[in-house]
Amino acid sequence: MGVLVDLNGVSKSFKRGGQAISIFDGLSMQIEDGDFIAIMGPSGSGKSTLLNMLGGIDRPSAGAITFRDERVDNKSEGAMAKFRARNIGFIFQFYNLMPTLSAARNVELPLLLTKLSGGERKKRVKTALELVQLSDRAHHKPRALSGGQQQRVAIARAIVSDPAMLLADEPTGDLDRKTADEILGLMQTLNRSLGKTIVMVTHDPAAARFAKRELHLDKGRFEERLSG
Repeated sequence: MGVLVDLNGVSKSFKRGGQAISIFDGLSMQIEDGDFIAIMGPSGSGKSTLLNMLGGIDRPSAGAITFRDERVDNKSEGAMAKFRARNIGFIFQFYNLMPTLSAARNVELPLLLTKLSGGERKKRVKTALELVQLSDRAHHKPRALSGGQQQRVAIARAIVSDPAMLLADEPTGDLDRKTADEILGLMQTLNRSLGKTIVMVTHDPAAARFAKRELHLDKGRFEERLSG
């Protein structure tokens, strides 16, 4: 296993009413290939901002982010979009599914940006839905699915292009405990059996225990605790 992502002296600030507000200053971390990290911390500590920077949605004010030894934080918007499509899968709290599309069509969406044939896209969608144990719901639209099933569809969509890293922002925040544990168990399987690198932001200590490492972000600094 090697280092997948390296954050070196990363700072992030934004302007509010003419005043510069610092979220973190000189933050450094390394994410290993095959890691499963839970990031916790108080509201406003910068957890989601950090996730957005890891996914190339946001950029640091200073410092460097490298992905497999390639500097990514200074890429153009177009190059960054291609980088995200190839390397990053996103899982959100509220699923972000298209309500008019079936589960299979929702899962297929990231593949429409690739040069894959229709047959190859169909094969990948089938595999992704099998991995999340939803093959029998492929033709159902989101409104016909439970919250847990919708999140499984969202996870299938995140893994369908075989990204190197999954970024999950409160992935079980809208689910009951039993369903949340099922989703977290699925993510743990993706990590342990398929070697998927996962970084998950959560406020839930029970969810964090499914990860290998817990990083607590507070006042712009990390404190690490071993987990699951």
